[in-house]
Amino acid sequence: MLQCHNVLVLPFLVVFSIFSCNGQDFGYDGSEGPIHWGEKYQQCVGKHQSPIDIESQNVIEKSFPPIVYDGFDQNLEQVNVTNNGHTVMLSITKGEPPTVSGGPLSGTYAFTQLHFHWGQNDSLGSENQINHQSFPLELHVVLYNIQYETFKNALDYEDGLVVLSFLYSVSHTSNSKYNQFEEALDAVRDILASKEIDNFVSLDDFVGIDRGAYFTYAGSLTTPPCSEVVTWIEYQNTIPVSREQIHNFRLLYSHEGHLTHNFRPVQELHDRSIYFNRSDSVYSQNLNTVWALVIVFLCDKIFNII
Repeated sequence: MLQCHNVLVLPFLVVFSIFSCNGQDFGYDGSEGPIHWGEKYQQCVGKHQSPIDIESQNVIEKSFPPIVYDGFDQNLEQVNVTNNGHTVMLSITKGEPPTVSGGPLSGTYAFTQLHFHWGQNDSLGSENQINHQSFPLELHVVLYNIQYETFKNALDYEDGLVVLSFLYSVSHTSNSKYNQFEEALDAVRDILASKEIDNFVSLDDFVGIDRGAYFTYAGSLTTPPCSEVVTWIEYQNTIPVSREQIHNFRLLYSHEGHLTHNFRPVQELHDRSIYFNRSDSVYSQNLNTVWALVIVFLCDKIFNII
């Protein structure tokens, strides 16, 4: 039992150290802001950086195999929610991590953590944009290729990581699936504060959208060290939350006070291609509509002949 616990805790510590970067190592304003990240981290000025602006007229439509979300329908046995001064991060401290495979991926990827990006107001905050549009909140679910055994090892390979990225929209009503997470946000407003939660809602419920339609491209981590080892999957449908739920993120503290924003500006696309996988359900609905129109047309012709 102790060995199993250590196996789960060690990846959490590695991931926490990478994404926290010791407080003032990077920031989002002034001399520590994104424009200066390349002075300390060479990959941050690479040609395959994230986030990007996804222009729908320039994407390549491609039918990928279905993505398999193994364990996404199960509640998470125990999680830890932490304010690392740059974002709020959720990791699994007990239980099997969910995995993804299929789609544009050539291997199986295991969940390591999820975190959020937001802005000063509801008109901006997401890192990736679609057709120059920013969204008030963005969720990154980070997974590593199990072929490389650990998250740290996976950082050395171009197919090492996948980020499932979800954009949010403002709703008039609160999203009840976020009740547990909202309680945790209240408890971790201070830097390095953390809270454990048992029986956390499943990832399927947490995102709660049709995931059939998505964009995918090769990119990087959006924080230092900006490693260019990420396959991005950006879902087209948005997750609805209320203005109050979004505002709660801005109440977290960083070293400079309230963490009102933590998004990196979009980066140049350079020589990369962006692919779009159309939702099977949307395709099926359109196909059913076409067939319905055909049937109506044929019936009309038959009745006219009679």
